[in-house]
Amino acid sequence: MRKQIIISISIILSVFSTKAQLKEFACTDEWVLKIEKLAPTKADVQPKKQHKVLVFSLFTGYNHWVIPHTNEVIKVLGEKTGAFEVEVSTDIYKFEKKNLKNYDAVVLNSTCSVGPRRDLFMDVLDKDEKLTGEQRKNKAAELEANLISYVKKGGGLMVVHGAIVMQNNSMPFSEMVGGSFDYHPAQQEITLELCEPNHPLVKAFEGKPFVHVDEPYLFNKAYTKKNFRPLLYMDTSKLTKKNKEIDEKIKYVSWIKKHGKGRVFYVSPSHNAQSFEDRRLLKFFLDGTQYVLGDLKCDDSPAKL
Repeated sequence: MRKQIIISISIILSVFSTKAQLKEFACTDEWVLKIEKLAPTKADVQPKKQHKVLVFSLFTGYNHWVIPHTNEVIKVLGEKTGAFEVEVSTDIYKFEKKNLKNYDAVVLNSTCSVGPRRDLFMDVLDKDEKLTGEQRKNKAAELEANLISYVKKGGGLMVVHGAIVMQNNSMPFSEMVGGSFDYHPAQQEITLELCEPNHPLVKAFEGKPFVHVDEPYLFNKAYTKKNFRPLLYMDTSKLTKKNKEIDEKIKYVSWIKKHGKGRVFYVSPSHNAQSFEDRRLLKFFLDGTQYVLGDLKCDDSPAKL
């Protein structure tokens, strides 16, 4: 009897372990077709003008395997609904002022930089032998400032998963986004709860939690001020494989906020492409994109937390 119990427990642990470590796979035409079938047929709000969105997907640090999948998801959402046109790029010079003017919103797609410096612009410019060290430093600061100014003046910004790490040591970038990356425990099944079930930006989840396998991101710097409208949260007491104590039971993993005249949407889900095979997450991404574009109006004032 005892042997049977031990075997049963081993099977349960094995199943959980497998579930919490999803396999990577290439972004194929077949997978994109699956997403096209699952994606919303139309946007909740019809744009008053044609929008153009820049999806910036360069990484110099950790390579999230979901990057090409996320590119395709955003393209499918724009094309299928007609809500916006998408251009995908890995060129940092898209952040020159004259180039940013061509876009109504920018999506940063897991644009992780190299640690411990955490400055993606410098990571790229360090390889430019035509520039002096001082010129590289000045250009990196200029490109970051251009992005921040772009948002302050009314541009939209969507920050997906690891993109929060892009300029992780910059307080101006942290203030704009709403926080900086601290660390994350190992991948595991996470239950994301809705902060305000009736808020338009979480309408996609139909009042129910979103359960998926992901990296449970934790944040610092500007996050401590919580100068945002939270959308999704996780109960940290339910997390496993923590390598240090977590100071708060409730941690937010997605939010919206104003930054000057612009709008920012941070969405931590997801590290895994399998998460997009849920219609609800696709709708959430569409609604978030429409929010930063200024089409979907909702309460984005900081919540009293």
